[in-house]
Amino acid sequence: MIIYGTALLAVCHLLGIFLGDLLGALLGVKTNVGGVGIAMILLICARLWLHKRGLMPQTTEMGVGFWGAMYIPVVVAMAATQNVVAALRGGPVALLAAFGSVLVCACFVSLINRTERNVPEAEAKAHAAPHRA
Repeated sequence: MIIYGTALLAVCHLLGIFLGDLLGALLGVKTNVGGVGIAMILLICARLWLHKRGLMPQTTEMGVGFWGAMYIPVVVAMAATQNVVAALRGGPVALLAAFGSVLVCACFVSLINRTERNVPEAEAKAHAAPHRA
């Protein structure tokens, strides 16, 4: 049933928030550290585990899919807003770390794109066409 998908999402969310708070306490900060990400990883793992064992009917999977699609943009947007506010309050070091991480990610994406091998068009078509025996 679709409600089971919603229940699975709720359990993963609550467990993720708890683990994020626990991680924050272990690191010595008074905030949730990665709770949203932990919740999403738990949801993905639980869904795969249940699906592999045949315990996830199609309607339950639809519930997980619907709420997962709604959950990701809303919660991530809320978390991103909180992180921006915290960064602005944290001073120049937090802003430098944010800009530095964006710059490092951009460099790695550029590096990955440049190291990718270009396949000639004729070779790409030969690989795309089905082989007949």
